[in-house]
Amino acid sequence: MNPVETERHGHVLLIRLNRPKVNAISRSFSRAIHEAARHLQEDPALRVGVLTATGERVFSAGWDFNEATEPNSEGDDHGPGGFGGITAYWDLKKPLIAAVNGAAIGGGFEVVLACDIILMAEHAYFELPEMQRGFLPDAGGLQRLPRRVPYNVATEMMLCGRRMEAAEAARWGLAHRVLPASELLPQALALAAEIARGAPLALQAMKEVAQHIEKMTVRAAMEAVRPAGPELPIYRRMWASSDAVEGPRAFLERRAPVWRG
Repeated sequence: MNPVETERHGHVLLIRLNRPKVNAISRSFSRAIHEAARHLQEDPALRVGVLTATGERVFSAGWDFNEATEPNSEGDDHGPGGFGGITAYWDLKKPLIAAVNGAAIGGGFEVVLACDIILMAEHAYFELPEMQRGFLPDAGGLQRLPRRVPYNVATEMMLCGRRMEAAEAARWGLAHRVLPASELLPQALALAAEIARGAPLALQAMKEVAQHIEKMTVRAAMEAVRPAGPELPIYRRMWASSDAVEGPRAFLERRAPVWRG
């Protein structure tokens, strides 16, 4: 049985976690997730990814504590994408949608936070119980959650290890949409297909630029992209590509663009 299943849906890659019983994240599982994400990034025919899990109860229960309690020569090395395969995969520039079909706990939630858009089933929830286990949510919880929700909300959630239900996640804007379980995956794939209509280089350039300017002032962020420096190679390729001409031309000619990027 493959712990990470992939399916092509046109320009969209569906990545499904499938490590019974609760998709606990081990080193080998992290590497398998990363391999699927790397395939998304490196295949020119793919433009958007959707990350979900099998079943309807658990998206991922987080760190596999069997590894946490056993000596291992690998230490905490989860591979090139970091814990969960994507929490430190900085070269992943293609958009990734999380379709959270159940509980995302600890490291499972941190994997979700590494995605660009979050959709949740109505019964799904988030939880960071690391504080009660003797360590910190340092694979993205500490780093990303306070940037997604108000600082006090993120801090209280991490300190108390309390559960955040889907309705609350939507209220804070953390979840883009909350859906009945039966509609979650179809809606996620539909959203991905809509995003995939965009120019391939522009889709990647958006993530590249957003990551680069994240901590800049508005003025510095504007100056960083005009003209684009060597630290923004995809953005520079976008402007030099035929797609930057094809988009306006297709609009004027009232036809669908034919992307080459």
